[in-house]
Amino acid sequence: MSVDRRGAGEPIVLVHGIGSRWQCFEPVLDRLAESHEVIAVDLPGFGASPLVDGVRPGPLGFADWLAGWLEEERIERPHLVGSSMGGGVAIELGRRGIAASVTAFSPVGFWGRPGLRWTQGVVTGLRTASRTAGPVLGRLVDHPAGRVLALGTMFGRPTRVSPDAARADMAGLAGAPAFAAARRDFASYFLRPGDDPGRLPDIPVTIAWGTRDVLLTHRTQSARARDVLPFARHVDLPGCGHLPFNDDPEACVRLVLDNATRKENR
Repeated sequence: MSVDRRGAGEPIVLVHGIGSRWQCFEPVLDRLAESHEVIAVDLPGFGASPLVDGVRPGPLGFADWLAGWLEEERIERPHLVGSSMGGGVAIELGRRGIAASVTAFSPVGFWGRPGLRWTQGVVTGLRTASRTAGPVLGRLVDHPAGRVLALGTMFGRPTRVSPDAARADMAGLAGAPAFAAARRDFASYFLRPGDDPGRLPDIPVTIAWGTRDVLLTHRTQSARARDVLPFARHVDLPGCGHLPFNDDPEACVRLVLDNATRKENR
């Protein structure tokens, strides 16, 4: 598997979203590694990791796979940090008692049917654009206005993304072999009030949402997350989009480190 490991101390494991790769966390990795061992992994079928036989792409299937991988790697009770689909993975591992804490940035699962269809449609459109107009988009992102146009769905401040990172992200989205299966699997993943939270109430849980998130819409889905997980700490990230790590890396680092040192949810 494709994994980036750096630093030393209590482990923090970072899990990306659909069509993404571990490099989406690049703006925060070195800061987190000043006090922790930081492990950022490409999920099977994304980034540079191959598909793995028997792994079902999606929040639940990837949670099963990651639980086994952590055991194989002898990584015990890590702090789980997830983005989007990776946020759902982190929540599931928190439910199972595998995580010491969970920090989820715009996690999937808090949608209704309209929100699910919107998200599936948007990510499919982004992938189609990356596959069919890749060379054009690759030149477009050389310019700040082009990055705003090409990346505005995912970032609140697209000009902070470098052209090289933008091109690599689009290539990763276009080439991810697990994308279609993970997108379909979203239709079976809903987080609702009354669901069994498992061990989540026993650990620190922070749910963070960018106020400019238009993929998993901030206004509706962050409100639903508050209803589903009333024991968690819910934080808005002003001016940030769906992927806040470029938008405001300092705020993201503070949230993760603060959550990792909290002793209780309430």
